[in-house]
Amino acid sequence: MRLSARNQLAGTVTKIHEGAAIGNVEIDVAGQRLVSSITVEAIHELGLREGSEVIAIVKASDVILATP
Repeated sequence: MRLSARNQLAGTVTKIHEGAAIGNVEIDVAGQRLVSSITVEAIHELGLREGSEVIAIVKASDVILATP
């Protein structure tokens, strides 16, 4: 699959929490925690499980940065 999005982060699914329609998928990306909210239907269609290798593709119109 070819994509125009340049922000692609490879990681491993560490936890999945399914709600009624939306699920939160926690991903370990080089030791950093990333959470993606996707439909429960998508979780099942992608066959996501703890330990699944995934690529998180980030496409956003705004990115806000803050300093500690």
